[in-house]
Amino acid sequence: MLFSSDDIRRVGAILAAAARSEILPRFRRLSPAQVRRKTSAFDLVTEADEAAEAVITAALQSAFPGCAVIGEESAHKEPGLLDLIAEAPLAFIVDPVDGTRNFASSLPLFGVMAAVTSRGETIAGVIHDPISQDWAYALGGGGAWLEEEDGRSSPLRVADPVPVSAMDCFIGTNYLPEPLRATISGNLSRLGTSNSLRCAAHEYRTAAAGYCHLLLYSRLMPWDHAAGALIHREAGGYSAHFDGQPYLPTHFAGGLICAPDEASWHLARAALLER
Repeated sequence: MLFSSDDIRRVGAILAAAARSEILPRFRRLSPAQVRRKTSAFDLVTEADEAAEAVITAALQSAFPGCAVIGEESAHKEPGLLDLIAEAPLAFIVDPVDGTRNFASSLPLFGVMAAVTSRGETIAGVIHDPISQDWAYALGGGGAWLEEEDGRSSPLRVADPVPVSAMDCFIGTNYLPEPLRATISGNLSRLGTSNSLRCAAHEYRTAAAGYCHLLLYSRLMPWDHAAGALIHREAGGYSAHFDGQPYLPTHFAGGLICAPDEASWHLARAALLER
C-alpha cells in the first residue's frame, strides 16, 4: 500500500490537534483521581491519554475510512486488537501520550506517536512533540525528516559511528529478565554514557537526529516502538532484536538495540549482553 508524505502529514495534524485540545490543557493540572496505575507504579494512564486516544481514533477513522486503529489504552482493555496489526491492509498504532510518567510528573518531556502499518509492515511513522510543536516523520523507503510548525523541514540523520567507549546511550532495563538485567547493568560502564528519558518518543527522536548513538529496550509494545524504529531506520540507523532478527511491529519481545550502523550494533551487543 502506498502512503504519501501528504498522508503522513494529515496524521501529524491529527496528533497535533489532539495535543492542543486534550493533552496540553491537562498538563500540570491533573488531580490524583485523573492518574491511575495499569500494571505497576511505572505504568500509568491519565485522563489525557484516554481523551486524546478517543479523539485521534475518531479523526483517523474519518480521514482514512476502513482503517484499523490500535491505541495503547484500547489495546490494554482489548488485547485482541493487537492481532489487527498483522491482518489489516491499513492500520494505525497510536500512543496518545508517550512518557506518561513524565507528563503526570509535570515534566515537559512527552510525545504523541503513530505508526502506519500494512499487513504487519510499518510503512510510515510520526512523533509529535506538543511542547516544541514539531514532528519527526518517516516514510518506508522515503527517508526521515523533522518538520516545524511553519513548514520548514530538515532531514534526520543518525550519528556517525564511534567506539563503544564513546557511545552516548539511552538504556531501558526495567523489564529485562534476570540474569540478563544484571549482566547489562554490570556492563554499562563500557559505554560512554547511559541514561533514560522515560520517553521512547524523545529517545528515538534524539537518536534519529544524531544526538546520541545507541538505544536499548526490552519491552516492545508496538505503540512505543513501531514509529520510532522506522524513523531511526530511515535516518540511516540499524536496529535488530538481541538475537539479530529484524524488528517488526508484531514482535512484542526479544529486546531491541538501535545503533548508527550494523557494525556498531554488533559491537554494542557484545559489550552489553556478553559477560
